[in-house]
Amino acid sequence: MTAPFPHLLPRQSVPELQVPIVGGRTYDIRKETPAAFSLVLFYRGFHCPVCRTQLKDLDAKIGEFESRGVSVVAISTDVEERAVMTSLDWQLPHLRIGYGLSLATAREWGLYISRSRGKTSLGIEEPDLFSEPALYLVRPDGTLYFGSVQTMPFARPHFSDILGAIDYVLKTDYPARGEVEATFEPAEAK
Repeated sequence: MTAPFPHLLPRQSVPELQVPIVGGRTYDIRKETPAAFSLVLFYRGFHCPVCRTQLKDLDAKIGEFESRGVSVVAISTDVEERAVMTSLDWQLPHLRIGYGLSLATAREWGLYISRSRGKTSLGIEEPDLFSEPALYLVRPDGTLYFGSVQTMPFARPHFSDILGAIDYVLKTDYPARGEVEATFEPAEAK
């Protein structure tokens, strides 16, 4: 029998997250100081054509996120060379690209892991193992606000929708939802 699959709960602290960033720095979720949220986007890697489209859209919207007090990073299990190619080949001048995410840390964050199927439609070999996509909004206090975790590369959240949601959340002080850990059935009415 396998261990239970970890999942993160809103209003609870997220796991540690420290990865190198293209350009020589380090991303550390505990050292982020956004006014509103840290947006952590986990992407599949340089081999993924859907990731390319998603990251280009995110890079184009960095200013909109920053104007709302949101810091942004995109992270994969890729090695440094592939992360550098992601940043340069995909023309992502504004987006911080983190790399070297361990599979153990990916699991702690509730990410799904896939095996290579060979070359993608871009003609790029998939790594032997890599994480599937996820998007998290983390409050400055290190607690989870929002999470979207996927098993497939398709049908990802749109950043224009995320920006609209952030506007609403900040305007109304909307609380994190999905925070209930244990459920129970109410006793039958007598």
